[in-house]
Amino acid sequence: MLTAVLDAPPSGGVAALRARFRDGKKALIAHFLQSRASAPAATRMIKALTRHVDGTLADLWRNAAMPPGAALVAVGGYGRGELFPHSDVDVLVLLPVGVPTDALRASVEGFITACWDIGLEIGSSVRTVDECVAEAKADVTVQTALLESRLICGAKRLCVDFKRATAAVMDPAAFLRAKTLEMRQRHVKYEDTPYSLEPNCKESPGGLRDLQVVMWVARGAGLGRSWSELAANGLITPFEVKQLQRNEGTLKVIRARLHAVAGRREDRLVFDLQTAVAESFGYQASRAQRSSEVLMHRYYWAAKAVTQLNQILMLNIEERINSSEAAPMRVIDENFLDRGGMLEVARDDLYAEQPHTILQTFLVFQQSPGIKGLSARTLRALYNARNVMDGQFRQDPANRALFMQILRQPQGITHAFRLLNQTSVLGRYLWVFRRIVGRMQHDLFHVYTVDQHILMVLRNVRRFFIPEHAHEYPFCSQLASEWDKPEILYVAALFHDVAKGRGGDHSDLGAVEVRRFCRDHGIDREDTSLIEFLVKNHLTMSTVAQKEDLSDADVIRAFALKAGNVRRLTALYLLTVADIRGTSPKVWNAWKGKLLEDLYRITLRALGGAKPNLDADLEARKQEARQLLALHSALPGTEGPLWKTLELSYFARHDATEIAWHARSLWRHIEATEPVVRTRPSPVGDGLQVLVYSPDRPDLFARICGYFDVAGFSIQDAKIHTSRTGYALDTFQIVRYGFEADQAGYRDLISLIETQLTLALASTGPLPEPSRGRVSRRVKSFPITPRVSLRPDERAQRWLLSVSASDRSGLLYAIARVLAQHHVNLQLAKVTTLGERVEDTFLIDGPSLQQTRAQLQIETELLDALTPSR
Repeated sequence: MLTAVLDAPPSGGVAALRARFRDGKKALIAHFLQSRASAPAATRMIKALTRHVDGTLADLWRNAAMPPGAALVAVGGYGRGELFPHSDVDVLVLLPVGVPTDALRASVEGFITACWDIGLEIGSSVRTVDECVAEAKADVTVQTALLESRLICGAKRLCVDFKRATAAVMDPAAFLRAKTLEMRQRHVKYEDTPYSLEPNCKESPGGLRDLQVVMWVARGAGLGRSWSELAANGLITPFEVKQLQRNEGTLKVIRARLHAVAGRREDRLVFDLQTAVAESFGYQASRAQRSSEVLMHRYYWAAKAVTQLNQILMLNIEERINSSEAAPMRVIDENFLDRGGMLEVARDDLYAEQPHTILQTFLVFQQSPGIKGLSARTLRALYNARNVMDGQFRQDPANRALFMQILRQPQGITHAFRLLNQTSVLGRYLWVFRRIVGRMQHDLFHVYTVDQHILMVLRNVRRFFIPEHAHEYPFCSQLASEWDKPEILYVAALFHDVAKGRGGDHSDLGAVEVRRFCRDHGIDREDTSLIEFLVKNHLTMSTVAQKEDLSDADVIRAFALKAGNVRRLTALYLLTVADIRGTSPKVWNAWKGKLLEDLYRITLRALGGAKPNLDADLEARKQEARQLLALHSALPGTEGPLWKTLELSYFARHDATEIAWHARSLWRHIEATEPVVRTRPSPVGDGLQVLVYSPDRPDLFARICGYFDVAGFSIQDAKIHTSRTGYALDTFQIVRYGFEADQAGYRDLISLIETQLTLALASTGPLPEPSRGRVSRRVKSFPITPRVSLRPDERAQRWLLSVSASDRSGLLYAIARVLAQHHVNLQLAKVTTLGERVEDTFLIDGPSLQQTRAQLQIETELLDALTPSR
């Protein structure tokens, strides 16, 4: 059937050609999807599709009556003979000199129109040989496309002249420089990592384009046109040829399946398609991992290998073209050389003869000023020494001592560990780390694979100890400057998520792994205990800061008891800040930083032996607020009328700056009958702080949330208080993502909020239905099952409501509306957004909560409100 469709003779004009082309292409793709998902199957399909397009274009060329002496040349990927199911078809119409213009225009237009008519999406250019030469000189992109040219039909002699002429203007050194810079720019565009959660399997680092760049510069320098030819010319080894072919085959079959499954040109492994592509490979989901995780793990390993091999080959080609072997050389010791700023092994068999020099490479890298990377010879030696790093290598006391030396160096920690991971040495030495290389995290919180997140956290910890970065997080840098053993925090960072993906609590499993590491590496008992504590409890501090009431003495007492002492508390604080910063650029903000710092300082006092003295603390806070009021020219006693109406819990939950701001804003409105709204730029980070003072009513919080939702604001935190006189005094921390304004712009926004929110709160009609809100594409692909927990607090006086769900617009309003309908009073709201997941905690009370049936009804309605529309 397939052969019959492809071999059918052309007949009946354009309509028949269209049917033959589309039927043939469809049959090829269908056959490919039904076949085993292997590199040979992808290669056969790619070549068959290329031949099918060749034949179709030749038929159209003949029908178009093109001028004699002209030629149709395939260029780019099509010229290379690699046509994926929905790739562009790039062609060059090569013309001889002296063709009449009118006849030429009509023929070319007819040919291109016919191509589009039958469904061929071609990219075409029409040039003479001289024009091609001129374009190649001016534009490296054109020169690259012409480098991979192939005659489809027409004048062979003209094509030969064209290839000779374009080859003659090739400057290998300039071409190498241009393609290297182009590759670096592309890598930056794609986050400079092969581990993006939605990688472009063609353009991302470690993608097919990295292999094509190697072949382009090699062809441009006349060093070979295939991996085998490069090996024959001494640029790569036979082993590396096999690795290149295997990993290139993996990327090709993934890209081909991606095109076929998407039904369009799609080179990104987007979340929407990952599962479908994985299932086309035959991967099945299990309890341990999704089918898409299996696919992505395979992709990341191939991309990692391509990244390593690209580095080796590009450096080798650069040495060959620029004669870098003659670069200035300095002997570092008997095993290593400094060749032009690159660390080079003294001989190719160094690692095989002396395995301990593998780790010594990275120690020398840290200790040698002026070394900016590893040479091609060193990279190749490391790549070929993987089998040397076996169980005996990992258990060698010399290697363990070297690894600890690397961790204890005063500089170069981040770069050394990135190199250790890039060269696969880290995963070979720490076998437990190897299991999380390229492992995705489908929690809508992390945007990095586990290994990249760990290295990001290590980097963040390291920056606390570098004076040049003290301006980023001054308090963390101050604490780090007084810390005596940075390697304790480095080890904790390396192991805090190392047990992810195994099932079970990764914190507990990681604590077991790090205890074994510390025992094997001679870390003393006290430090081992601290490191194990950090790994086991690395999520505790962020949970308490973002979900618990920090004004509650019992909360602080329990956390202080878990921390145990100041040294543990400080280490946990530094690791927690580094961990949250290392999850996603969107997750960390100044407000979360303030919550963590507040928790640290409050707990520090408790650990210092100072028993909580609520009266003294509150009086000190009030006195500071009075001083701030005086600085704003407020008369003595301005605060009195408001403060008389407020409970002690108000002063416990607000800091002095907020207390002073409230008193300054409300002293004239203590008995206001209409809502009072005041807004100011947030004193902590970006965003705004909004004060709402109004006669209390059950739907007040819901109406406030409804306004912020409609206006496009996200609530970061809410402090709710009800005065003795029945007034609500609520403070909200809000942000509008994507909003950037100067001072005048903020003034306009503040005025808008104060006017519109006041009007919204004056409404007495029924609460409108919440919008279900559109969820992001990522949330659709990896949905979170909504969860609601309602339980009494430790005193059984109030209730803790915990909510977990995928984030979307209108979510907080939907929750608040349910609470308002059941006349539930809100005491405190902890609103936590973790990437595209929300973890909100509310302290509530109300008569309906005393009835079991009412509790079940509230939980049921909340679950319904949290469920996004399909």
